[in-house]
Order: sequence, then structure tokens, then C-alpha cells
Amino acid sequence: MSSARTSPADAPGAALSVTAAALACAGTYLAARLLLRGGHGFPLDDSYIHLQFARNLAAGHGLAYNAGELVTGSTAPLWTALVTLLGAAGGAVAAVKLAGVLLHLASVHATLVLGREMGLSRGGARLAAAFTLGTGWLVWGALSGLEVPLFTLLSLWGVILHLRERGGSEPGRSLAVLALAALARPEGLLLILLALADRLLLWRREEAGLALAWPPLAPVAHGLAAAALLLVPMALFSTAVGGSPLPTTFFAKGAGSSIGLPQTSYLFHVLGILFREQPAPVLVAGAGVVFLVRRLGGRDDRGLLPALWLFALPLAFAVLSPRGGSPLVGNFGRYFFPLFPFLALVGAAGLEAAGTALGPRLSAGSLRLPLRPALAVLVLLPSVFSLVRGAGRYTQAVGNVRDGDVAVTSWLAPRLPPGATLAVNDVGVLKYRLPENRVLDLAGILDPEVVRYRAEALAAGRPAVEGDLRFLAETRPDYLVIFPDWFPGLMALDDAGFRPLHQVTVPGNIALGDDRIVVLSTPWTRAPLRQPPAGASGSPG
Repeated sequence: MSSARTSPADAPGAALSVTAAALACAGTYLAARLLLRGGHGFPLDDSYIHLQFARNLAAGHGLAYNAGELVTGSTAPLWTALVTLLGAAGGAVAAVKLAGVLLHLASVHATLVLGREMGLSRGGARLAAAFTLGTGWLVWGALSGLEVPLFTLLSLWGVILHLRERGGSEPGRSLAVLALAALARPEGLLLILLALADRLLLWRREEAGLALAWPPLAPVAHGLAAAALLLVPMALFSTAVGGSPLPTTFFAKGAGSSIGLPQTSYLFHVLGILFREQPAPVLVAGAGVVFLVRRLGGRDDRGLLPALWLFALPLAFAVLSPRGGSPLVGNFGRYFFPLFPFLALVGAAGLEAAGTALGPRLSAGSLRLPLRPALAVLVLLPSVFSLVRGAGRYTQAVGNVRDGDVAVTSWLAPRLPPGATLAVNDVGVLKYRLPENRVLDLAGILDPEVVRYRAEALAAGRPAVEGDLRFLAETRPDYLVIFPDWFPGLMALDDAGFRPLHQVTVPGNIALGDDRIVVLSTPWTRAPLRQPPAGASGSPG
């Protein structure tokens, strides 16, 4: 089977232009952050969770959030390990952002390579790479301190190797790379299953149509063995510590889910996330799928894995997402950001098909325009506008974290005794900036018991606050740091010892779960707040 790989003659100029453009995109976001005073941190509290895991991992405590307490709350252990290495060099926040930019740059190059492997023309592959380069949410992900750029790069290279190995006798290196992707995001497990299906279901063309042609099985077995060597240790750790091979995040965020038909409303929500960033590729994705299907069984057969991944991930989440409430898409829809390069590639295939049908030139009276360059400019414009808007969005989110979680920890730091325990909504910033204090996770990722207690209370026809109170009575935290609108039942228990001590308000909030954060004492407060040093802001009362 032939392979359409990037010509070496293309590499120097393409690499230089891609590098310059990627740095310009990242620089736009960082400049906006400085000019608009967004701060130097990250746009989500979750980013600091990785820093805290990395801190304990570097200190020899293993995958622990509170030192000495192993947990299975990390859905991205490979990213945590990388952050640990970056933090060891000092300046963890800056180092992690630089790593994200470099990973994004590598993802743009991988998109170009994958486009050529799929059989796109040089121009089509470059168009897909341009979409990946300038997609605002991918630039946001590169600077977010999250695993988005690592998972995106590993998934792209896993698919590249898959296309090169498909139908051949080469060892299944692609499955090992996809296993690494699964250690960066658990959704990579679905990509492994799709790759197996695409590799095993080979086709050949006959007079009567397509017929199955079984591939060599030994390379697939070797690839599965390599993938298992990478995945099984983490599954054993999760089982030993948490009682399940899946991380506790799956149960905390999937609470209330029931397997059934995909939720149509959920699929439309995901479609909106993708369409706002890449409208043209969404509109022509169907034609791109036809482009791939028409090649099945022929000399240019590249399989269907890019398209399968693009459609299967939203369907899987639409089945698993809890019924009612907010859709399970991650902050800002980040669970689907790694799909953007694949959407760009499938869309570029559809645009190539359209360009072939329309011809090489566009005529308007005596004016003659080369169609493909004009079409490329036209379809890229919405993504460019979204990229520019995203700079302000990134800055606003960083400012939200600063005005919310960071502000609360700045108030608590000079007052809170080291031995005090906090039960909190956002465990990232609070634990990272208050390392001497133990934290309990009311979201249930680090402390899944609270989710189970709520579910038991609701199943018995009682309010969820009874489950919260059961968890708090067992763990006896000294203080709560919560979003008040999330816990109206607790906020109403002032006479039971849950007394508000301090509140911060987050103007223009888009990044946190609520625009207010409240610190409350509890009936079990054993460590009274200290008098802050002279010059510290606020007062304990």
C-alpha cells in the first residue's frame, strides 16, 4: 500500500512558517493577558491539580494529593509525570506553558503529516495544518497547563502510524503510541478500539463490490501486547487504591449517567463547540467522509480511522453523559478540543472534493481568481476571528482564577493554621497555594464517598444535603470553601455551626463554577483563624 508522506523538500519552508505562526498565535494570547492584566497563572483551577500531583510525585509521595494519601483522581498520569519533570527545572507555570506551546507546534506538524498520509494534496494538508494552528481553543489548551496538547499530539501520531501499518506486516507501534495517548486522556482507550476495528476490517474491491480481506494478525497481537504493558500498571494501581481500574473522575463526573441511546441535545451541544471554531470543516465533513469511503479497497485506501474518531467520541459521551443538568463536555468543551485537527483533516478532504468539482478558477466577469487559494482564505477567516476573540477569553479566565481561588487563598494564607483541614469545591489552587493544609474534595474526584452519599440520600427520597452532611460529619473539616449556590442546604445551616467568615466575588466569571466563593466555619472547627500580620488584607470576621 502506497504512502503519501511529506516531501523533504517541503520541510524547511513549512517548518519555519509553522513555527513563526504558532509563536505568533501563542504570543497574541500572552500579550493580551499582560495588557488586560489577566495575571500570570492558568485559566482553570484544574491546571493546578496537575501541579499539586507533580509536587507530591517529585517529593516521593507517589500519586497523592494530600501527602501520604494515594488517590486515583488523575485522568492524565502521563501529563502529570511530564509536569513533574518540568517543575523540577524550576518556574513550573512558565515551563508548563512553554511545553504546551511546543506540543501545539508539534501537533500542527503532525496534522500536516497525517494529511499527506490520508492522501490529501499538499495544499489540502497545509490547509488542515493552518486550521489546527489557528484554532483558538487549541491555542488556549497549549497555554492552559492541561493535558490537551499532549493528548492531541499523541493521538495524531498514533493515527499516522496506524495508517502506515494498516494492511502490512509491520509491528503495531501505533497501538503503543495510542496507549500513551490513553495515559494522557482516558478517551484514548476508545481510539485504541477504533484503530483495532479499522485495522482488522480491511477491504478489497471485486466486481460485485467490497469484500473483507483479513489482515495479518501477528502485528496486531504484538501491538496489543505493547499497549497492555503501558496500560496495565496504571489499571492495577487504580484497582488497588480505588477499587476500580477507572479513575474516580469517571464516577464523580458521570454520576447519574445511564447507558442508553445517545442524547440528541448533547450531540447538538458538541456540534456547536466544533462549529464555532471551524465552521467550514463542519459543513463539509460529510464530503470528507465520502472521500475516504470511496478509496476503500483501492490502491489509495487509507481506512476510516480519522472519521471514526471524529464521530465516535461525541457519540460515546452522548451515551455516557448524565441525563439532565449541564452536559459533560469539560470546561469550555475541552474534552473535544483534540478533535479539531481531525475535523480539519476530514473537512480539508471535503473541500478538496468540492474544489475538484468546481474547477481551478473562479470567474466573475473579466475577473479570474485561482479557486483553491481564494477558497482557503474564505474558509479560514472565521477561525482567524475566533482566534482573536479567544485571546480575550483566555485573559478573562486567568483573571477569574486570580479573583476567585487565588484571592481566597491569599486571604486564608496568613490566617489559617497549618493543621486545619479544608473541604472545598476547587481543590487545585487552594491545595497548591496552601500546601500545609489537608483538603477534602466536595466534587468527589479525590473523595468519591461524597458522591456515593449524595446518591444514596437521593435514592432514599431525601435531599442531597443529607449526603453532604454525612460526609462532613465523618471527615470533620475545620472550614468549608465552597460555591454557595452549589450548596444552598449548607448555607442555610448557620445555626448548626456553618457560619460564613469571608466571601469573594468574581466579576465577569466564565472559568469558575460560581461567581462567589464563601469561607465557612464548621461545627468541628478545631483550629481558629489566626490574627493576620500587619498589612494583610481583610479581617477574619
